[in-house]
Amino acid sequence: MLSRSLVAVVAQRAALVVLLLAVWSLAARHMPAFVMPGPQKVALALVALVRSPSFFSDLGATLYRVLAGFALAAVVGAPLGVALGASPRAARFFEPLLSIVNTVSSAIWAVFAIIWFGISNATTVFVVFMTAMPLILTNVWQGALTVEAQHVELARSFHFSPAQIMRKIYLPTILPHFFAGARLAFGFGWRVSLVAETIGSSNGIGYRLRQAADLVQTDQVFAWTVTLVVLMLMLEAGILKPLEGRLFRWKRAA
Repeated sequence: MLSRSLVAVVAQRAALVVLLLAVWSLAARHMPAFVMPGPQKVALALVALVRSPSFFSDLGATLYRVLAGFALAAVVGAPLGVALGASPRAARFFEPLLSIVNTVSSAIWAVFAIIWFGISNATTVFVVFMTAMPLILTNVWQGALTVEAQHVELARSFHFSPAQIMRKIYLPTILPHFFAGARLAFGFGWRVSLVAETIGSSNGIGYRLRQAADLVQTDQVFAWTVTLVVLMLMLEAGILKPLEGRLFRWKRAA
């Protein structure tokens, strides 16, 4: 049986959706269809997209590029963050380089990627990687700085191996910071992937958005946007939140 709190949350979300649809429909009545198509027109465009032969291949292409870039960012950024947090000397040496990487926009990385990789999956993967990796690295680095040095020294006095110190002391402290950075990086990765796909891909959601915009097919632009939002909400509710609950179950128990 559903709890009252869950029913209340569902009711609130439904009311918000109804309100947004009402405002959208009202605004569409006072604007040309090529500027603001109404919900019904967008729904028809979405049905047509889903029935098109390229819809799921475009969806899969974008999803693959985002996940590949994000996975590379996590594999590279997390160990580097731990290394900088554990070594103040290395942190002082590399901090200016990290600041430079953070100041370069995703659009510039996309231009470099086009020059280096051309029209290929690598272009979008690279842009997602260069956007997500500094976010993960910085969060893990800050998490590593919160590890108590006395706990590390105590573990060494008990002859813990480096792997045990990492697993029993560093990992529980760093994991919340990593997860916060990873969720932020994943969201940014989705956004920049669309930018990269508009200039460096021959398929994917970003490519289709550019096509629709060039042809002034505003209903398809809205339909692809709705698709992207729904996909992000599904990933958030179906993967990220359950994973966060499982990883931090020990905190609630404590």
